[in-house]
Amino acid sequence: MDLRIMGLDPSVLSALHDMIDMYEEEPKTQHPSRAYVRDHKAKNATQADVKEHPNSYVFIVDMPGLKPDQIKVQIEEPNMLVVFGERKQPEKEKDEKDGVKYLRMERRFGKFLKTFMLPENANSEAVSAVYRDGVLTVTVEKKPPPEPKKAKSIEVKVGG
Repeated sequence: MDLRIMGLDPSVLSALHDMIDMYEEEPKTQHPSRAYVRDHKAKNATQADVKEHPNSYVFIVDMPGLKPDQIKVQIEEPNMLVVFGERKQPEKEKDEKDGVKYLRMERRFGKFLKTFMLPENANSEAVSAVYRDGVLTVTVEKKPPPEPKKAKSIEVKVGG
């Protein structure tokens, strides 16, 4: 049937159909990616303490079983401290070849990840990290406080 006989332009009818179809579609739910879920779990599982000293901030992060070369400490913009590492699970195949089997496996394997938003007075250029006995200690020095502005004297003139 020709819609022009009824006085309807086909392009207008097509636009109306598109608008109706838009409301009939089920809303699409956004599921987080696997990487996002994995990183979120790693953030929650990684334990940390944060201390403020007069001249620095100290971040203490538990990262047991890692070697220093398996740990990364980065400053990302804007003022975000990121600490991450990964502990690989032992190779079961090698153990099974040697006749070894696990009776219990409770130690944590996988990613360690923690992010910290640094305060404005943190000096992201003065950061040090020390790893000892499964604990990473990251020290971020504070910027020196701004010098107070000196009062400016203004001469008062007699008006005439």
